[in-house]
Amino acid sequence: MSSEPTRILLTGAPGSGKTTALMKIVGALHGARIAGFYTEEIREAGRRQGFRWHRLDGRSGTLAHVDIKSRYRVSKYGVDIESFDRDAVAAIDPEITTADLFAVDEIGKMECFSDRFVQTIRRLFASDAHVLATVALKGGGLIQEVKSYPTVRLLHLTTGNRDRITREVAEMLAAAMK
Repeated sequence: MSSEPTRILLTGAPGSGKTTALMKIVGALHGARIAGFYTEEIREAGRRQGFRWHRLDGRSGTLAHVDIKSRYRVSKYGVDIESFDRDAVAAIDPEITTADLFAVDEIGKMECFSDRFVQTIRRLFASDAHVLATVALKGGGLIQEVKSYPTVRLLHLTTGNRDRITREVAEMLAAAMK
């Protein structure tokens, strides 16, 4: 790895393609050891019922769902912090996971209910690891904190620029990890 870690945050409005861009970038980095997770909607009968996380090693679980009873809530969704902490957060912990690149989708309100996630993200950004993450467009706390780190390159995705940015970031990370 290069001596200076590359830290890229993708932000944008909902539906701008942040997760898709992250996954295309990860897919373009053949041969790299990449650890992390991405999120996706859970849809039933055409209606969003929650969100699922998927680790890049194939494990998956439910992050939030309308049927989850939890003190942690975003809108109508209860957030399952316990399984997220146990199974998803470990994939991005630089103290227990070895990787050339850590991919995190996303640093958002639901994820930030987890104290373990918040501390792991802070350790990740303090480490010498390369990081590619998506981050909510709006929000305080950790969301604002990571955007203000001096070593971060914050890129705002739109439907008009996402393909170009996806290509540029994949090239940038490939070069950084040589």
